[in-house]
Amino acid sequence: MSTVIKNKGFLLILVLPLIMCGQDSKLSLFDNLVGKIWKAEGNWGDGSKFKQEIRLRYSLDSTVVVVNSIGFINKEQTELGERNHGIRQFDAKSDSIKFWEFDVFGGRTEGVVLSEGNNILYQYQYGESYVTDMWQYVDDSTYNFKVGNYENGTWKQVYLSTQFKATKEE
Repeated sequence: MSTVIKNKGFLLILVLPLIMCGQDSKLSLFDNLVGKIWKAEGNWGDGSKFKQEIRLRYSLDSTVVVVNSIGFINKEQTELGERNHGIRQFDAKSDSIKFWEFDVFGGRTEGVVLSEGNNILYQYQYGESYVTDMWQYVDDSTYNFKVGNYENGTWKQVYLSTQFKATKEE
């Protein structure tokens, strides 16, 4: 083998890990959300109250995003506590980001996470409805948040519209 080929091969071995590390993570759409406390209040379409505080963090060498939510933990909507724990993970088999959300009432919601520019969309089956939760980017500390029926870039019906504001982790 010539010295030139050996040197190029050696250089490739040195540079390849740097190239691989420099590529965007499949979960990079969550970068702006991680490390902040996100708070929102509003009212559902039926008039019931919505109040959440959400924290996101990377885990397992940044291969998953762990989400912890504080919200109403009773039907009367008078008591706040740990309401949901969730996981977001890139699934190589389907080439998509999937999510699982477990709530204090014993429920589990699962679906896919998509991005439209800086907007983050969660899509899932909820009873008979196919629902979208959208985190619509406003700036690094503000997202408009909508829950409803979203098809082909248009809201057909909105069940909740509010805004999440960020503060730094304590």
